[in-house]
Amino acid sequence: MRKFWIDTDTASDDAVAILMALRWPDVDVVGISTVSGNVPVEMCAVNARYTVELCGKDTPVYLGAAKPLLREASYAYFFHGPDGMGGMNYPAPRRPLAEGHAVQALIDAVRAHPGEITLVTLGPLTNVALALALAPDLAQKIPVCYVMGGAAATLGNVTPAAEFNIWVDPEAAKMVFHSGLRLVMVGWELCRGEANLSEADMAEVRGFGTVLADFSLDCNRQAIETNRTWLKDPALPLPDPVTMAVALDPSVSVRQSSHYVDVEILSEVTRGMTVVDERGVLNRAANVEVCWEIDIPKWKETLYRTLR
Repeated sequence: MRKFWIDTDTASDDAVAILMALRWPDVDVVGISTVSGNVPVEMCAVNARYTVELCGKDTPVYLGAAKPLLREASYAYFFHGPDGMGGMNYPAPRRPLAEGHAVQALIDAVRAHPGEITLVTLGPLTNVALALALAPDLAQKIPVCYVMGGAAATLGNVTPAAEFNIWVDPEAAKMVFHSGLRLVMVGWELCRGEANLSEADMAEVRGFGTVLADFSLDCNRQAIETNRTWLKDPALPLPDPVTMAVALDPSVSVRQSSHYVDVEILSEVTRGMTVVDERGVLNRAANVEVCWEIDIPKWKETLYRTLR
């Protein structure tokens, strides 16, 4: 069994990504840490625990950073709904939070299983930056970290230049990007266009007739509407599940290359921009593996496997 740790600002697409990992046959999710991002961290923890229970698992969920390192907290209710789950108002989870802070729990888990835990981040990188600051050895003990964040083609979804997760806490992202941790950046742009779940795709998912299939669409109902009216994309964008699909099956990423990537923290115009030195003009050592293209049919089938 492969061991995963998921760091998440759990709202609707995060929930689908979490259930994908929990349902994947050769993956053991040893822990979930929550972080302020899409919604306040306490709400993230509620949504994550509800998702874990829906999957019939008992994966521990830890409460993490309640705000970015230096910035004021910013939330995405407009995209994910007042509860982060499309306004579905799901019942409160029965299981309590796991004891201890998420940052220390992550450190302890990685040190207990050096070289074994794949880290998948679905939100701002605050928890990960704090963990690396306290325990720099984690950079060599985590074999790979898949980051849902950034926009390699400078196509932002919260500003023209920046993707939400990096924009929320750009100082944390900059720390993580320069930590020596092996990073695979799966940018927001990879969930757009044909990678959206179309009307036909969503009808196919409904046809599975399972609780998880219905959940994956219902909790994203506001995301679907906002995506259409605001971003003019066809249907349902699922950036976190796309990243999870690449983590579960790396062959979903069909074009990937290593580059020097920095994060803009000084300019408010380009705050959180992931600056990819694709041409190598800076002559700096590569620090991030950038995913440029995914196999869209394989991504969707990876998702469907976990919903049937």
